[in-house]
Amino acid sequence: MRVSETDGKKRCFGNKPGQEFYADYHDNEWAVPEYDDQKLFEMLILEGAQAGLSWETVLRKREGYRNAFHHFDVDKVMAMTDEQLEALRENPEIIRNKLKIYSTRKNAHVFRSIQEEFGSFSNYLWAYVDHQPIINHWLSFSDVPVTTEISDAISKDLKKRGMSFVGSTIIYAYMQAVGMVDDHLAECWCRTES
Repeated sequence: MRVSETDGKKRCFGNKPGQEFYADYHDNEWAVPEYDDQKLFEMLILEGAQAGLSWETVLRKREGYRNAFHHFDVDKVMAMTDEQLEALRENPEIIRNKLKIYSTRKNAHVFRSIQEEFGSFSNYLWAYVDHQPIINHWLSFSDVPVTTEISDAISKDLKKRGMSFVGSTIIYAYMQAVGMVDDHLAECWCRTES
């Protein structure tokens, strides 16, 4: 664990000069429980876009994604045409992988069907952890798992429902991002006591 060169705080990530936006994400979003469906949809799409890339890369393109996908309004994303999706392949503000772009619309349709079935996507998702964050106390990132039985179960169910880019590793990172799991390391200033 490194101490930030800008503010002296120990963080899990985002401590290097030029990574202030990453430190802000670490301090204010990562591992903070999120229940808003639109934000849950945004993070699901962004985590899927990360596949094979770094999370820092995706965060740098976050505003581009918000603009390209109607600020993650599920209905608007569901209504996007093939022509609109194809045009996004030329947009340097997002990751221009065709499968990832088209999966956003497909995943929006599945997301909506889950909302209809469970009342909200939040209800569906948080039921996997009994509506309480799992708080871990890892000493180093080498201790943090990349998948768990819960991420396996969510991934399997989402795939069965028709979503793409929702493998267990992506889903575990998603669980961290939306606060279902708090994996702040023991020395991190954001660590939750429990």
